[in-house]
Amino acid sequence: MAYDEDLANRLREQLSGASYTEKKMFGGLAFLIGGNMSVAASGQGGLLVRIDPGEYDALLKEPGAGPMDMGRGPMRGWLRVDPDVLTDEETLRAWVTRGVSYAQSLPAKK
Repeated sequence: MAYDEDLANRLREQLSGASYTEKKMFGGLAFLIGGNMSVAASGQGGLLVRIDPGEYDALLKEPGAGPMDMGRGPMRGWLRVDPDVLTDEETLRAWVTRGVSYAQSLPAKK
């Protein structure tokens, strides 16, 4: 399955004004801040969000949030957000803000 082009365009709108790069990764389209992935339109549908691992358990309780598993079990610094809860811009903005904030807190990659 290819990533959702509409979601990718909505992510671009959410990130307008930010300095980011796009990179195709894991069958999806990732948006990197300072070389660190912040969010991605997943190739499996929905949104991948990079988060502070310390907030993992609390954010996992948010509607539509689930663990991201790349075949080795859940990754505590990442969440998958179901596309059904991303229909309104406020919800999408909240997830994008979380991903961008965490990516900005990391050292930039060269």
